[in-house]
Amino acid sequence: MNSEKTPLSYTGFDQLPINRVWRHGKSAKVLQDLNPYNGNILAEIPNANQDDVDEAYRGAAEAQRAWAALLPGERAAVIRRAAQVMEMRHEEIVQWLIRETGSTRIKATMEWGTVHAVMLEGSALPYMVEGRILPADVPGKESRVYRKPVGVVGVISPWNWPMQLSARSVVPALAVGNAVVVKPASDTPVTGGLLLAKILEEAGLPPGVFNVVVGAGSEIGDIFVTHPVPRVISFTGSTSVGRNIAKLSAESPTLKRLELELGGNGPFVVLSDANLDDAVEAAVFGKFLHQGQTCMSVNRFIIDDEVHDAFVDRFVERVRKLKFGNPDEPDTMIGPIINESQFKGLCSRIKDAISAGARKVVGEEAQGLVLPPHVFTDVTNNMHVARTESFGPIAPFIRVRGEKEALKVANDTELGLAAAVFTRDVERGLHFAQRLESGMAHINDQPVNDLPYNPFGGEKNSGIGRFNGAWAITAFTTDQWVTIQHEPRKYVFDARQLKGGHGD
Repeated sequence: MNSEKTPLSYTGFDQLPINRVWRHGKSAKVLQDLNPYNGNILAEIPNANQDDVDEAYRGAAEAQRAWAALLPGERAAVIRRAAQVMEMRHEEIVQWLIRETGSTRIKATMEWGTVHAVMLEGSALPYMVEGRILPADVPGKESRVYRKPVGVVGVISPWNWPMQLSARSVVPALAVGNAVVVKPASDTPVTGGLLLAKILEEAGLPPGVFNVVVGAGSEIGDIFVTHPVPRVISFTGSTSVGRNIAKLSAESPTLKRLELELGGNGPFVVLSDANLDDAVEAAVFGKFLHQGQTCMSVNRFIIDDEVHDAFVDRFVERVRKLKFGNPDEPDTMIGPIINESQFKGLCSRIKDAISAGARKVVGEEAQGLVLPPHVFTDVTNNMHVARTESFGPIAPFIRVRGEKEALKVANDTELGLAAAVFTRDVERGLHFAQRLESGMAHINDQPVNDLPYNPFGGEKNSGIGRFNGAWAITAFTTDQWVTIQHEPRKYVFDARQLKGGHGD
């Protein structure tokens, strides 16, 4: 593969890869894939219907057997080549993320990097699938545990980091020998599924191993979860939808394993001894990257009274300098909200915060779907703006007195995905972080990390399961216990002959 040649751009995004063939979906509905910044139509995609979902799953089950039978090195080579394809098509991929998701160039480049890292990590996973030898108390008996792929994995991905949040399940699932069917969000059908399909196809993934069905949840969402073929459903999205998926999975003819990463209400705690300059830089990035449309974004700023005013002043000064607007310009920090519905919800949230008594200290008028940053002080933790996930560029500040109150406020939520704490005393920070009720806790760093295995997973109503790396092997494989009796065995038919029995 010559990485110096610039390949022709991918085409054919009006078709779906279903059961070895790229074709139109059979639904009468056609999805218009829109650029949220300027409203341009990026693609018109005939949707999949329930028959398409059935064909995708059954085709995946058939293709999976040959894929799983390949040598680990053969599967690893395909995924390694996919990383090379990404390198050749770096700008093409970044442009799709900018145009389809409203990602700024900063965020789109970060997302490319995390997906590429997942590919590289995934190429090592085929060699990390290990069995076990268990002790046996029977003479001449051997007890083995083999780890095998589950078969077919269904992945439902969101629109905010669509390529990354698809890839972090798709790549490890493929690496350990499964076939995959993806249902991307309707706002991001290309970056959430079809673009990955093109990359993997170019890398040499056998046809039928990776399938994509694009369609409304109201038409294909239920059957995607309840279909008897997939043994694992991986979902990233809201808590309410995650709960419904859990309910639907219980109604499936076959029992399923669920990997769910759901909503967050991330606290960003600044203790009295924090380095304020470092904390402010991390706070601004952790709140406003991708317009705050990240499950790990800072949702509440919990600031010790001793440094509250100084921190807010520095934060506001920094926020006023942020550039918002065209996401393709390299220094733009805040681009458009993904769609009109999300935008209206954020506008309503801003009005509600003001009505509840919060004081707006930063907040300009919107430009199209571009909502400039909004900063509120005098917020209490029982206000709607603090109790629920905003998923937008809204920063509420809560004043607390001391570490004990800070911890209480941070944990006073039904969600527990990511959290951060700032202090000059690392041991103090560690003691605080370990008491945070969150799946991820960061000391002197913002929670929107760029590591390939992040997001990791949540506590409370932020989900169940863990993602990527060694955890993915557990998620997408199953154990089979096999015993071997090497010597003839004499069986006991009288309980009185058993050691320790009544006859002793």
